[in-house]
Amino acid sequence: MNESHFDPKSLKRTLKIDAISVGIPSGAADDFINATIKSVEKSLSSKTQITNGDLERAVAKELQKYNADFAYVYKNRDKIV
Repeated sequence: MNESHFDPKSLKRTLKIDAISVGIPSGAADDFINATIKSVEKSLSSKTQITNGDLERAVAKELQKYNADFAYVYKNRDKIV
């Protein structure tokens, strides 16, 4: 199992890069990112251990609500060449 320490600041930096790569304006990106992090923190707060997969699925699911391209890039960031 690949455990992860949930670091909102690190996640925010990653998401900001992904948002820029799909052309989301800065203000909208910040709104999407803040709402996503808040929701993910809430949904994963009851877990004592969080895997990278848990975090990635939760984030991608939330991003999908705002922008499908943003969610796709985040979900596939290590797979895109």
